[in-house]
Amino acid sequence: MNKLHARLKILIFIFPLLFALNCFFGTKIQAKSVFRVGMEAGYAPFNWTQDNNKNGAVAIDGVKNQYANGYDVHIAKRLAKKLNRKLVIVKTVWDGLVPALKSGKIDAIIAGMTPTKERRQEIDFSSNSYYISSLVIVVNSTGKYTQAKRLSDFKGAKITAQQGTFNYQFIKQIPGVKRQTAMRDFPQMRQAVESGIVDGYVAERPEAMSAKHANHAFKMVTFNEGEGFKINSEDTTIAVGMRKGDANLTIVNDSLQTWTKAKQNSLMAKMIKLQPVDKESDQETFFSQVITIAKNSAPQFIRGAGLTLFIALIGTLVGLVIGLAIGVFRTKPKSSNKFIYILDQLITWLLSFYIEIFRGTPMIVQAMVIYYGTALAFHLNLDRTFAALFIVSINTGAYMSEIVRGGIFAVDKGQFEAAQALGMTHSQTMMKIVLPQAIRNILPATGNEFVINIKDTSVLNVISVVELYFAGNTVATQNFQYFQTFTIIAVIYFVMTFTITRILRLIEKKMDGQTNYLPYANQMQVEDASDSHYSLKGRI
Repeated sequence: MNKLHARLKILIFIFPLLFALNCFFGTKIQAKSVFRVGMEAGYAPFNWTQDNNKNGAVAIDGVKNQYANGYDVHIAKRLAKKLNRKLVIVKTVWDGLVPALKSGKIDAIIAGMTPTKERRQEIDFSSNSYYISSLVIVVNSTGKYTQAKRLSDFKGAKITAQQGTFNYQFIKQIPGVKRQTAMRDFPQMRQAVESGIVDGYVAERPEAMSAKHANHAFKMVTFNEGEGFKINSEDTTIAVGMRKGDANLTIVNDSLQTWTKAKQNSLMAKMIKLQPVDKESDQETFFSQVITIAKNSAPQFIRGAGLTLFIALIGTLVGLVIGLAIGVFRTKPKSSNKFIYILDQLITWLLSFYIEIFRGTPMIVQAMVIYYGTALAFHLNLDRTFAALFIVSINTGAYMSEIVRGGIFAVDKGQFEAAQALGMTHSQTMMKIVLPQAIRNILPATGNEFVINIKDTSVLNVISVVELYFAGNTVATQNFQYFQTFTIIAVIYFVMTFTITRILRLIEKKMDGQTNYLPYANQMQVEDASDSHYSLKGRI
């Protein structure tokens, strides 16, 4: 137990130290020779993810054997060459693009983003656009709106658009439409259309053409002249987003000035043809498609599952250590020294504040605040994986502290008194008598936290951690087969959680000792089983 005590102290010291070192070294300013561009890499034909570097694809930062390609990537290459910098693609979810830019994690947003009035208040945009599009509606190719030619034809239809885009506002122009809640990204909207949850979604023409080209389940609806969406030219103007006051914006504008409409259309047509599409899968059954995807994308699923397990395991262990440390501290006797007593009360108040904050807010919000907020407020550039470990650990620690406290209080009070009578200190009592029993008491709850963390790592995709959900979503954006791909993801999650649960049950049985020990059995029954002079009703 002395060794355990020492190890706990070391872990409690090392983790904050590693965090401090990461923050210190993470404050290094990005090298001027690098041009870091943020995009979803899942919005074909503007940008997508592929598993090779063919057709001018660029490696995605921090993701092994994954490359970004598409219209945006080729624009980024053009600008990087003009700036005399090496292009680095940073795959980031749509909601995280502006926070990533403002916090300095990327140098520019080239992701099919329009310079709306609200966005201009946060970041600057190039005065010259790099593409001008038009709005259409994507519907199910077997649905009842495939022959629509005017907005009024969508009366009563359930229509949606991507959250945070100007597309969603234009749904109001459809007379009698049933406007649905905005969805997070295009993969989610495509799933909704294919399954019939919604009748269609508003999109830019290139995206709709790409969806139709990749999957026969979709159809692009265009409108007769004057009977479509009434939009301003700036609403469909796509520009490069950069930080306020960035001196390189002038160079970007100069480069885009020569990017004519003809060049735009030529490159876009090329990108639509180059988008990877698995045409053979159209002839396969659902289960054969699942098997094909599992075989072709096995390395991505394995890497994602491995990182998920790693983050969940380390986060749970560190969270347990944090919980044990807080639990032991909060059960220590009050000091007779006034200064120490006041200090203890202050620490107790801070710990209570920490516990309530992290138990009372979602992990997805904590991830955004810690990863992007620290960079924006304190210029700390945390590594994504380290940030993920830190977020899961402190979140788990908040829950484990209460679980540990309950486990300690579950130990009979008489054991504390007996230890005190023997002259043992509070630390000795906790380490030698109470904690061994408390750890056994909280083992099921700890295992439950581990299982929860395996599933909750999926929220870390908001900071672009390549865990299982992120990896699976990337595969789905490559093959446009969302139900098949997410079936594989669901099976992998189930296998991991089921296996971990069974392993933890075996550990519990091992710690329980002999199999004939029945903690809740009637002692009369136990005696009766070993002595013929006893009966179920007692001695005779």
